[in-house]
Amino acid sequence: MKTSLNSVAKVAGACVLAGVVLSGCLKTEEFPDVPAIAFKSFEFFGDSASLTIKFTDGDGDVGLDASDVAPPYDTTSVFYYNLFLEQSEKVNGVWNDVEFEEPIYYRIPRITPTGQNKALEGEIAVAIDPFPFFITGNADTVRFSVEMVDRALNRSNKVFSNEIIVP
Repeated sequence: MKTSLNSVAKVAGACVLAGVVLSGCLKTEEFPDVPAIAFKSFEFFGDSASLTIKFTDGDGDVGLDASDVAPPYDTTSVFYYNLFLEQSEKVNGVWNDVEFEEPIYYRIPRITPTGQNKALEGEIAVAIDPFPFFITGNADTVRFSVEMVDRALNRSNKVFSNEIIVP
Protein backbone atom coordinates (compact mmCIF):
# COMPACT_ATOMS: atom_id res chain seq x y z
CA MET A 1 0.00 0.00 0.00
CA LYS A 2 2.87 2.32 0.80
CA THR A 3 4.35 1.75 -2.64
CA SER A 4 1.15 2.68 -4.45
CA LEU A 5 0.75 5.87 -2.37
CA ASN A 6 4.33 6.81 -3.20
CA SER A 7 3.64 6.13 -6.89
CA VAL A 8 0.50 8.27 -6.82
CA ALA A 9 2.37 11.03 -5.00
CA LYS A 10 5.21 10.89 -7.54
CA VAL A 11 2.82 11.03 -10.50
CA ALA A 12 0.86 13.90 -8.94
CA GLY A 13 4.10 15.73 -8.15
CA ALA A 14 5.34 15.20 -11.70
CA CYS A 15 2.03 16.53 -13.10
CA VAL A 16 2.23 19.64 -10.88
CA LEU A 17 5.88 20.20 -11.83
CA ALA A 18 5.07 19.74 -15.55
CA GLY A 19 2.17 22.19 -15.24
CA VAL A 20 4.40 24.81 -13.63
CA VAL A 21 7.13 24.35 -16.24
CA LEU A 22 4.70 24.43 -19.17
CA SER A 23 2.81 27.46 -17.86
CA GLY A 24 6.06 29.40 -18.12
CA CYS A 25 6.06 28.57 -21.83
CA LEU A 26 2.67 30.16 -22.50
CA LYS A 27 3.10 33.22 -24.64
CA THR A 28 1.41 36.34 -23.32
CA GLU A 29 -0.16 38.63 -25.88
CA GLU A 30 1.66 41.91 -26.40
CA PHE A 31 0.12 44.88 -28.20
CA PRO A 32 1.08 48.55 -28.50
CA ASP A 33 -0.31 50.85 -25.78
CA VAL A 34 -2.16 52.84 -28.46
CA PRO A 35 -5.47 51.10 -29.19
CA ALA A 36 -5.84 49.55 -32.64
CA ILE A 37 -9.20 48.76 -34.21
CA ALA A 38 -10.48 46.87 -37.24
CA PHE A 39 -13.95 46.78 -38.77
CA LYS A 40 -15.64 43.41 -38.25
CA SER A 41 -19.29 43.58 -39.29
CA PHE A 42 -22.46 45.55 -39.84
CA GLU A 43 -25.85 43.89 -39.34
CA PHE A 44 -29.41 45.13 -39.95
CA PHE A 45 -32.23 44.52 -37.47
CA GLY A 46 -35.30 46.09 -39.09
CA ASP A 47 -35.09 49.81 -38.32
CA SER A 48 -31.89 49.46 -36.26
CA ALA A 49 -28.41 48.07 -36.87
CA SER A 50 -25.26 46.92 -35.09
CA LEU A 51 -21.70 47.84 -36.03
CA THR A 52 -18.94 45.66 -34.55
CA ILE A 53 -15.21 46.42 -34.36
CA LYS A 54 -12.30 44.35 -33.09
CA PHE A 55 -9.75 46.07 -30.87
CA THR A 56 -6.43 45.60 -29.08
CA ASP A 57 -4.79 47.72 -26.38
CA GLY A 58 -1.45 46.86 -24.79
CA ASP A 59 -1.88 48.54 -21.41
CA GLY A 60 -5.57 47.72 -20.96
CA ASP A 61 -6.76 51.24 -20.26
CA VAL A 62 -9.94 51.02 -22.32
CA GLY A 63 -13.24 52.39 -21.12
CA LEU A 64 -14.53 54.74 -18.46
CA ASP A 65 -16.51 54.27 -15.26
CA ALA A 66 -19.62 56.37 -14.63
CA SER A 67 -17.59 58.13 -11.93
CA ASP A 68 -14.91 59.20 -14.44
CA VAL A 69 -16.15 62.77 -14.86
CA ALA A 70 -13.13 64.82 -13.73
CA PRO A 71 -11.12 66.53 -16.48
CA PRO A 72 -10.24 65.44 -19.11
CA TYR A 73 -13.35 63.19 -18.96
CA ASP A 74 -15.83 65.85 -17.80
CA THR A 75 -19.12 66.35 -19.62
CA THR A 76 -17.89 69.48 -21.42
CA SER A 77 -14.91 67.64 -22.95
CA VAL A 78 -14.89 65.58 -26.12
CA PHE A 79 -13.09 62.93 -24.01
CA TYR A 80 -16.22 62.36 -21.94
CA TYR A 81 -16.81 59.90 -24.79
CA ASN A 82 -14.31 57.33 -26.02
CA LEU A 83 -15.84 55.87 -29.19
CA PHE A 84 -16.61 58.16 -32.11
CA LEU A 85 -18.72 57.33 -35.17
CA GLU A 86 -19.14 59.46 -38.25
CA GLN A 87 -21.51 58.76 -41.11
CA SER A 88 -20.87 59.56 -44.75
CA GLU A 89 -23.02 58.99 -47.79
CA LYS A 90 -22.16 58.34 -51.40
CA VAL A 91 -23.55 60.79 -53.96
CA ASN A 92 -22.50 60.38 -57.61
CA GLY A 93 -19.56 58.19 -56.55
CA VAL A 94 -18.22 60.72 -54.00
CA TRP A 95 -18.30 60.21 -50.21
CA ASN A 96 -19.68 63.20 -48.28
CA ASP A 97 -19.59 63.47 -44.49
CA VAL A 98 -22.98 63.89 -42.85
CA GLU A 99 -23.06 66.58 -40.16
CA PHE A 100 -25.41 65.90 -37.26
CA GLU A 101 -26.70 68.35 -34.69
CA GLU A 102 -25.63 65.86 -32.01
CA PRO A 103 -22.47 63.83 -32.78
CA ILE A 104 -22.60 60.03 -32.71
CA TYR A 105 -20.39 59.43 -29.68
CA TYR A 106 -20.44 56.55 -27.21
CA ARG A 107 -18.96 55.90 -23.80
CA ILE A 108 -17.40 52.43 -23.55
CA PRO A 109 -17.49 51.09 -19.97
CA ARG A 110 -14.19 50.28 -18.25
CA ILE A 111 -12.91 46.84 -19.22
CA THR A 112 -9.39 46.79 -17.71
CA PRO A 113 -8.34 43.21 -16.99
CA THR A 114 -7.07 42.04 -13.61
CA GLY A 115 -3.72 40.33 -13.25
CA GLN A 116 -0.22 41.11 -14.42
CA ASN A 117 -0.85 41.10 -18.19
CA LYS A 118 -3.10 44.08 -18.97
CA ALA A 119 -3.20 43.54 -22.74
CA LEU A 120 -6.74 43.58 -24.10
CA GLU A 121 -8.18 42.05 -27.25
CA GLY A 122 -11.88 41.93 -27.96
CA GLU A 123 -14.89 43.21 -29.83
CA ILE A 124 -17.21 46.15 -29.31
CA ALA A 125 -20.70 46.23 -30.82
CA VAL A 126 -22.51 49.54 -31.18
CA ALA A 127 -26.28 49.77 -31.56
CA ILE A 128 -27.38 52.22 -34.23
CA ASP A 129 -30.99 53.06 -33.57
CA PRO A 130 -32.71 54.25 -35.66
CA PHE A 131 -30.92 53.24 -38.82
CA PRO A 132 -30.20 55.13 -40.94
CA PHE A 133 -29.65 58.25 -38.86
CA PHE A 134 -30.01 60.50 -41.88
CA ILE A 135 -30.06 60.16 -45.66
CA THR A 136 -30.48 62.92 -48.20
CA GLY A 137 -32.61 62.29 -51.26
CA ASN A 138 -29.48 61.84 -53.40
CA ALA A 139 -27.89 58.82 -51.69
CA ASP A 140 -28.75 55.21 -51.04
CA THR A 141 -25.33 54.12 -49.76
CA VAL A 142 -23.72 55.01 -46.43
CA ARG A 143 -20.66 54.01 -44.43
CA PHE A 144 -19.41 54.71 -40.95
CA SER A 145 -15.96 55.62 -39.70
CA VAL A 146 -14.98 54.65 -36.17
CA GLU A 147 -12.24 55.85 -33.81
CA MET A 148 -11.55 54.95 -30.20
CA VAL A 149 -9.65 56.73 -27.38
CA ASP A 150 -8.20 55.07 -24.28
CA ARG A 151 -7.87 56.63 -20.80
CA ALA A 152 -4.35 57.91 -21.62
CA LEU A 153 -6.05 59.78 -24.52
CA ASN A 154 -4.27 57.65 -27.13
CA ARG A 155 -6.37 57.81 -30.28
CA SER A 156 -6.73 54.63 -32.34
CA ASN A 157 -6.57 54.36 -36.07
CA LYS A 158 -9.73 55.26 -38.00
CA VAL A 159 -11.56 52.39 -39.70
CA PHE A 160 -14.45 52.39 -42.15
CA SER A 161 -17.39 50.05 -42.39
CA ASN A 162 -18.22 48.38 -45.65
CA GLU A 163 -20.56 50.21 -48.02
CA ILE A 164 -24.12 49.84 -46.73
CA ILE A 165 -27.04 50.00 -49.16
CA VAL A 166 -29.90 51.64 -47.34
CA PRO A 167 -33.07 49.56 -47.73
